[in-house]
Formats: sequence, C-alpha cells, structure tokens
Amino acid sequence: MAKGKDVRVTVILECTRCVRNEVNRVSRGISRYITQKNRHNTPNRLELRKFCPYCYKYTIHGEIKK
Repeated sequence: MAKGKDVRVTVILECTRCVRNEVNRVSRGISRYITQKNRHNTPNRLELRKFCPYCYKYTIHGEIKK
C-alpha cells in the first residue's frame, strides 16, 4: 500500500468575519481551529460554523492554505 497520499489531511479553519473586520478596525485577533477532513469525501474547501472568541458569536470558519 502506498503511503504517499494520505486520505485524511489536516486543515486550518479561520474566522471569515474577523479577517474582514481587520481591514476596517483594529483587530483583537483571528480565531483559528485545526481539524481533519477526508480528501475523497470533501474535495472542496471546508466551511463550518464555530464559536469565535473575538466576535463572541458563532461564525463561519473557512479552510485556509497552509
């Protein structure tokens, strides 16, 4: 069995609302989560609703490049 391409890959999710607010105002920080996804089942970018401690609410966190 080949070990070159793993099916499960580690991805970083970043708050989309904090990134947009950084341009307009002084940002306190950017919320990031680390998770894994199955490359075969979800080939597109992952988006999940997670809690952002900087926005104090549940927001959409999108997958970013490493």
